[in-house]
Amino acid sequence: MTRHTLVGVVLCLLLAMPLHAAAAVKVAVCVGCHKGVSPRIVSDWQSSRHAQTEGGATCIDCHGDEHSSPQNPDKAKLATPETCRTCHPDRVEQFSKGKHAMGWKSYLAMPTTHWQPMVLRGGLKGCSGCHQIGLKSDEEIQELRKQGSDYGAASCDACHTRHLFSKQEAQSPQACRTCHMGIDHPQWEMYDASKHGVRHELKVSGALPEDAAAPTCQFCHMVDGDHAVMTGWGFLGVRLPMPDDPQWTDDRTTVLKALGVFSPDGKPTPRLDVFKQTEAMRTTDEAFTKQREKMVGVCSNCHTESYARSELSKGDDMIRVADGLLAESIRVVAALYKDGILQKPDSYNYEYPDLLTYHDAPTEIETRLWLMFLKHRMRTFQGVFHMNPDYSLWYGWSEMVQDRNWIAEHAKELRRRKKVQEALDLKE
Repeated sequence: MTRHTLVGVVLCLLLAMPLHAAAAVKVAVCVGCHKGVSPRIVSDWQSSRHAQTEGGATCIDCHGDEHSSPQNPDKAKLATPETCRTCHPDRVEQFSKGKHAMGWKSYLAMPTTHWQPMVLRGGLKGCSGCHQIGLKSDEEIQELRKQGSDYGAASCDACHTRHLFSKQEAQSPQACRTCHMGIDHPQWEMYDASKHGVRHELKVSGALPEDAAAPTCQFCHMVDGDHAVMTGWGFLGVRLPMPDDPQWTDDRTTVLKALGVFSPDGKPTPRLDVFKQTEAMRTTDEAFTKQREKMVGVCSNCHTESYARSELSKGDDMIRVADGLLAESIRVVAALYKDGILQKPDSYNYEYPDLLTYHDAPTEIETRLWLMFLKHRMRTFQGVFHMNPDYSLWYGWSEMVQDRNWIAEHAKELRRRKKVQEALDLKE
């Protein structure tokens, strides 16, 4: 008897069974088939609390019962946060209020996302590889599935990877490593080499006692397991309202202009609404203070409150001085547009540099400005908040200074070339 015939016979027998017995047989059919097709999925599920807890989640609970053979795998439903909500309503509700839930929307909101080749926009490649953790509509999920991009599409499985869905895994700092690393957000590298990360590694290896203070990403950013992850400064390190410091206000205004949040004449643009909708920045003192006080509470588990406030304030100051460097270079490039040395691309809303074009920046000098912002400024202030002096100084501030000098010199060269070209045109 072939596997397909066996499945058919079993499905017929289900009709005559009590509901609980029928469900058990259905799961047995799933396990029997998938042991031959994808055995590690089966072993992961069998090792999970879902399988080992009475009344836990089964294949049918998460994927439905429409998928019955190798001929109709598309009938297997994808477990979405709404599926998880059945048993974990509080965690799903928390997640929906945090920045991770906005990951997909923020990815789609980037001006040049859709310019990327499709090979970079599906599966574990490019920005979407991590940003798929964000909440999506059923239509978006189905479209991703058609592209063969299941991982992370359901959100919860980005941290509690299938089919083990381990709480212990999601509580380990390594669970954050896949996404929070690299050019623009190397939080893992910063944390791993910081005293916090080193003590955690020593604790895991047994060199430090089990009750030693060794904070993890989750300890600081998910207090008591709260899935509503959010930070005061947000990913971009900008916020509203403006500070009392006039120079910082001027510099931050320049940065927000280059982010397209303000127009070149300083007026709010539709992109500000996008920033608000995707929680890319805090736009009230209350919202910022809420997150700051949460972090002070976390730090006070190991440090005095005065020390915690002082160190966090140093991070604020680092953003202030980094904004000064970045704003200086933005103004240099903006002046090139104003003087007609750089031409406005069709995709730009204004004759002004747009930091969110990233690697699609139209000129070499704007590419350098983008790197100054997204790579080096990020490291300058993120290094402070993650207690990593090397990242703050050498990978951050020092590189920003070099960027500033290069941009200034390159701008002079562009102006020189413009004058030479104008002189040649006059001769003709």
